[in-house]
Formats: sequence, C-alpha cells, structure tokens
Amino acid sequence: MALSDAVAPAAAPYRQPYGQAGSEEQAGFDEEALAGLLRRSLARLGGPAAYVSALGCRDELAARGGSLPPGGDAGDGAEGARGPEAYPVHIYGHHAIIGPGPHRDGGPGGRAPACGRCLARRWQAVRSVSLRDALETGGGTRAAGAWPHGTAFAVDAIAALVTALGRRRGSGPFPEVHLLDLGTLTVRHYPLVPDPECPRCGTPAADTDEAARIVLRPAPEHRPGTFRVRPLSSYGIDVSAFANPVCGALGPSVVHDVSSTSTSAAIGCFSMRSGEYLRETFWGGHAPSFSDSVRIGVLEGLERYAGMRPRAKLTRVSRSLEELEQAGEQAVDPRQAGLYSEEFHRDNPRVTPFAPDRSIPWVWGYSLRDETPRLVPEVLTYYHAPGLENRFVQESSNGCASGGSLEEAVYFGLMEVIERDAFLLAWYGRQPLPEIDPATSGRAATRHMTDRLAMYGYRARFFDTRISFPVPVVTAVAERFDGGTGRMCFGAGAGIDPESALEGALCEIATDAVNLQARTESDEARLLAMAADFGKVTALHDHPLLYGVPEMGRFADFLLRQPGPSAARSVAGLRPAGAPVRDGIRGHLTRCVQWVTDAGFDVVVVDQTLPEQRTLGLHTVSVLVPGLLPIDFGWSRQRARTMPRMRTALCEAGLRTGELNPDDLNPAPHPFP
Repeated sequence: MALSDAVAPAAAPYRQPYGQAGSEEQAGFDEEALAGLLRRSLARLGGPAAYVSALGCRDELAARGGSLPPGGDAGDGAEGARGPEAYPVHIYGHHAIIGPGPHRDGGPGGRAPACGRCLARRWQAVRSVSLRDALETGGGTRAAGAWPHGTAFAVDAIAALVTALGRRRGSGPFPEVHLLDLGTLTVRHYPLVPDPECPRCGTPAADTDEAARIVLRPAPEHRPGTFRVRPLSSYGIDVSAFANPVCGALGPSVVHDVSSTSTSAAIGCFSMRSGEYLRETFWGGHAPSFSDSVRIGVLEGLERYAGMRPRAKLTRVSRSLEELEQAGEQAVDPRQAGLYSEEFHRDNPRVTPFAPDRSIPWVWGYSLRDETPRLVPEVLTYYHAPGLENRFVQESSNGCASGGSLEEAVYFGLMEVIERDAFLLAWYGRQPLPEIDPATSGRAATRHMTDRLAMYGYRARFFDTRISFPVPVVTAVAERFDGGTGRMCFGAGAGIDPESALEGALCEIATDAVNLQARTESDEARLLAMAADFGKVTALHDHPLLYGVPEMGRFADFLLRQPGPSAARSVAGLRPAGAPVRDGIRGHLTRCVQWVTDAGFDVVVVDQTLPEQRTLGLHTVSVLVPGLLPIDFGWSRQRARTMPRMRTALCEAGLRTGELNPDDLNPAPHPFP
C-alpha cells in the first residue's frame, strides 16, 4: 500500500515557502503521516528516534527564526523539540537525506558538530540556478500531485538505514549524511561541513580589538625552501566534503580539466546571491597531478569563501572615519587604499562614494608595524560584504592567503600584495624590465615546462619585476611564436625564494596558454569589441582573455620589444642579499615586513579563519598594505591609475627621471589573470 493512499494527500496542508502567504493548492506530501509510519517502522527494528523535514519549502539561507511553516522544520527547533538523539530525515523529490546524526562526537578534539539547518542551507546552496531563484526570489511553490515515492517499502528502507546509522560511529573531521534514492534504493554518503552562519548551531565570535591581536611564533618549514609548515598531503582533505551534489561546502562538483596538456587542472565553483543574480566564484588547482590539484583547489575555495564576508565573527563597529579619529581610534583611511573616480560614480549612481563623515562598517585587524589593533573598512578586506550601498569599492581576493600556521598565511598574503603592486606599476607605467633566463633555473621541472610550452607554440618569457622592495617578483608571459590568435597570456609570482616566484608565474601561464587559442576563437566577437572599446572590459576574466586578440599585442611592446640588446639575468641573481634566515617562516616574514615598513607603509592583518578551516589545521588572513596599488577588474574601476604611488614609485626606485603624467600611462587594461 502506498503511503499516499494511507494519508489522504488531498487533505494535506500546502507547504508554502517560509514567510509567504498560504495557498488553497494542496500538496501531495504529508510529513506528519510519513513521520508516523517511520516511527512505527523504527520501533519494529529497534532503531533510534527520527523526525521528518521537507526540503525546498523555504529560503533557508534567509530564514533566521520566527514562526515555523506548516508541519514544522528541522531548522527551527524541531530537532530540539523531538529529542537531541533524533535523526533528521530530509525529503525532496525521490531523495531521502538522513543526518547529520546526534552530536555524540562533538567537542574539543572530536568531530565538528552540525545540525539539520546546516544541511538544509548547504543543500540549497548547491541547487540549480532555477531552483534557487524560485526559492530565494520567486513566489510560492506548487505540488504537481501526490508524492509518488511514499510506499511502505520505502519507509522501511529509510528506517533500516537510520537504524544502521544509529549503531555506528563515524570517523573523519565532519559528520556524514546519507542519501537514499527512493527510486533505485541506492545509498551514497557525504561529509557535511558545518555552516558557520547557521542560525541554530553557528557560534560566531565577537570581533574585538583584543581578539585581533597577533603574536608571531616560530614556524619551521617542513622542508627548506617550501615556506610551508606542512606538506599538502598532511591535511587529509576529503574533497567530497567540499564538492558534492547534496551538501558540498564549495559547490556541487569539481571538474578535472582533461583537455589541458600542461597541468592537471581541477576547477570548482560555488554561488552566492548578490541581489537578483547568483554570483559565481570559481576555485581551482593547477598541479602536475589531479589529486594535488583538487586539494589545492579546495584550499583556494575555502580561502575565497572565508574572504567574502565575516562568517565566523560578529562585527559591531559602524561609524564614520571622522568619529573614529575624534574618539582616538586607530583606523585605516580608505583613501590610502584608493577610491574610484568621480566619473565612475556619475556612471554608477548606486555606488555611493566614500566620505569621511559617512558611517561604514569596520572590522578589527592588527598592524604588524605598530604592533597594535587597527580598524579596517569591512569592504577592503571582505570583498562580498552584503549591501551594495556599503561597497564604495569592490575589492578582490588580493592579499588573502591560507596556510598551516598564521605566520605562513600572512607571509603568502603579503607576497601577493607585493606581487600585484609591482605588476601594476610595470604595466601601467610601461616600464621595461630585465629579462630572466629560464635555462638558469635550478629546477628541472621549470626548464621542462618552458620547453613544453614551446612545443605548443608559445615562448615562455620571464621578467624581473622588483620595483620598491628586494622581494623577488617575476612576471611571466607566454607569447605565441606566430603572433596569431591566442596572442599572449600573463602570470606573476613573488617570494623570498626566486625559484618559487618563477615557478608560480610559470604555472599560471602554463595552465592558461594551452587553451588560449580555442577560448579566444570561441569568444572572438566579444573580445574584438572589447579591443575596440575598453569600456566593455567589465569582469575579471575579461582582462586576461582580451590579450588573446592579436591586435592587443602592441600594448605589451614596452616589455616584449625592448630596444637594444640586454643580458638576461639568472634566477639565482634575484635572491635578496643578506644573511640566511634561521627562524623559519617567521624570520622570512619579519624580514619582508621590515622592508615594507621601512618604505613608509603599514602591514595590517585581518584573521578570516573559518571554523572548518581550524578543524583542518588551517589559517586564512587578509593582508592590507595601504598605499600599495590594488588590483581591480573592470576598466572603469582601475584605482591604481589615479593613486599617488602610480606617479612616484618608478621615479623613487630610480627607474625614471621624473614622476609620471597621465599621458605616460599604458592606455590599455592590465592583463593580470
């Protein structure tokens, strides 16, 4: 006998989205009837308690509490009301998702706890665009008829799975959920990463000046020259926890780019709502093996997820810069980090310009120069902070980095800031740079990859991009020998070890170059329109793709067609002078901070680490150096071109005889990937 026959579906209440008015339409799923049959089946099997909740009935990402929709919901107290030992059973279509189980393993040293609301939120976040739009921006849902999967046999199958789960203890850092397909009775299981923003079980910490304090501790490298305290393999990352179709914390899947003939690239994507549209955020890894690439990709995805908004902390400061200064608070002036032009704000009236008397949200950071907490405008460190009215600039992940220790994360964040600043100074300043001979690299893999790119029609060229600091910065260019479609692509790397800096830059061009011709050809009409009108360059991916168009080559002639012969530099010649550092990563970081602060800049660190990252032994930070050039994407958003440093830095470095004028700047958008 079918469950639908037993519970009279025509009399079941309509399950409307949370917070919306009811409807006279009748649904074909009665969760109370299913729960009653499930209780009886569990009693026969001697299984644990369970309760039933329907998915897809409300916007779980917006619901924060309040009254329940008809029938109750696991997210808003049903779990507690039905006992802490009860197993949630979530129903959607032909899927029954069981878990997470009771928090027996939670607590210090145990598995990270999660709840039914965590699952509902993660589940919704990996749904299709059409379903998410229906839940998050649309009207009420409608049932097409009686629920066809509610058979007594299906209930027994759910009960058997719940009973089996109640008799086992899981392993791994995150609890598991099990998916039972009621059409085929197949079972799959996935780790569930707790949602730090979950309104039921999330425990965000208060954002305070005291919590922002940083003490740099010894951080020995696991192998000299790696600048990492642990090898990648030691993190024990279960990729299925972060990329799975049920509750993937970083999206529904990860794709292996089997078309790449250079690196074994892996790519994933998660989406966040920004007004009426879902903004996609891509993450990925580019390593010689797919196993390493997916692990690197997960680390990058977590880093971006952490940097988009303050998920693990409660920010409370919302005041104007003038009020903070009058109160004697130390704060980063947004004007030092660069602002958009008046023309931009005229063309984009929804973006309110910054003003010293305008109240804005702030987060606490820590000045490594002054060794004191410092307030930072939220939009300068969290680049997807909610509220377009608050985002007087649109930051990127520049300066965000992860590591196995705080010191490691800060080091790589600072390297990224220095790298982007130097790249922009060289590009917009049209500064000729000394070339580096890749044949002098001591790493065989670097030399082999350079030769491999030549097989695919690209000459790999490298340039010494040190401008203001002794830190080695390398700009890489993959240039087609024949100058045809797929003309060129760029990359960059920075680090105390010049071999690592060159390898990082090479990895970027090696990944992009082999597919550049095909990508340019497939998007040729749009790219040619951009080449004719730079105002059409609006998104991150527009910048590197634009330089696949042969006509754009002339804007890089200052670098690739330098007049006169010049001797190429060796890779080893980029190594900073001075005694070897013997204090591990902390010593390297302290040395780099000193170089930056000696030039008159501050180094401010905001800890963005998420609970799930701490569970894995990771740290994520955002490093801000007010005054260095920030990377922007979109031609109208280029703050670097109007900042004081753009005029003065090349002259101060002895590379020019005078300050730059606007007419001296490269008239084309930067090609940074």
